[in-house]
Amino acid sequence: MVEERIREVFAGAGAEGLLHAVPVGTEPGAEEVAVGADEPVVIASVFKVLLVLEFARQVAAGQLDPRERVRVTAADRLGGWGTAGCADDVELSLRDLAFFAISVSDNSAADLLLARVGLDTVRLLAGELGLGGTRIVGGPRDVLESMLAEVGARDEAEFALRYPALPDDRKRRLSVLDPLRTNASTPREITRLLRLVWRDEAGPPEACAHVRDLMMCQAFRHRLVSGFPDEATVAAKTGTLPGLHMEAGVVRYPDGGSYAVSVFARTRDLAASRPVVDAAIGASARIAVDFLRAKGL
Repeated sequence: MVEERIREVFAGAGAEGLLHAVPVGTEPGAEEVAVGADEPVVIASVFKVLLVLEFARQVAAGQLDPRERVRVTAADRLGGWGTAGCADDVELSLRDLAFFAISVSDNSAADLLLARVGLDTVRLLAGELGLGGTRIVGGPRDVLESMLAEVGARDEAEFALRYPALPDDRKRRLSVLDPLRTNASTPREITRLLRLVWRDEAGPPEACAHVRDLMMCQAFRHRLVSGFPDEATVAAKTGTLPGLHMEAGVVRYPDGGSYAVSVFARTRDLAASRPVVDAAIGASARIAVDFLRAKGL
């Protein structure tokens, strides 16, 4: 059974995995691969797909000028990729914030974009798209501040000292790892979001196309991409937190077959980098898509 094979892949990597895969062009209720597809999951940076979709919709509606300039200052920097890790202030456009938020998961870019489009509008968008199990509580800055407060750290430097000394059971109780207290969804709802974007049903066609184009630019190729042959293209978005490894995207083959896949893995080890788990994400996605292709879907 395909679901059991997927569970074995994750068990071999020392992880528990949840997955949903479905052809982009089919209607709900058609053939699918589902392993815990309706269980709540932390979505971490996968939330940026919804954020950038709302940005693209506002641009298409004439509510935002994508060329509007934004300055990323020291107060905005969270560390990590893109402008979040720059040593000096950076000025760029709103559309470049969206590019960095997706392509390298730039947290500062995502925060500034969220401030411009509005948290409430992103929440309303989730409801409009029928994502009833999706919760958006805030952006990367909100996630960081919740971690600082729960650890009792005044700033990031103090957090860096306190966090490693915490016992693992205390780390696991942080709200950022609990789908009931942070940005969360289900594997099935994430593939629904992707299918709507790929079918131009999540907003104006130009907005959906913009999101698809940005997801094709993602720099990280170690999860979903690792499971598929060179001729397949993968447009995706990763998400990572201690002990949580995830990616959601659309895999397209030269024959036109396209498949929305979302994979969420949890490990007992709270390391943020686990190459064997990354490989399991790609391998499990390939098993699911191969099954759907064998069905002729």
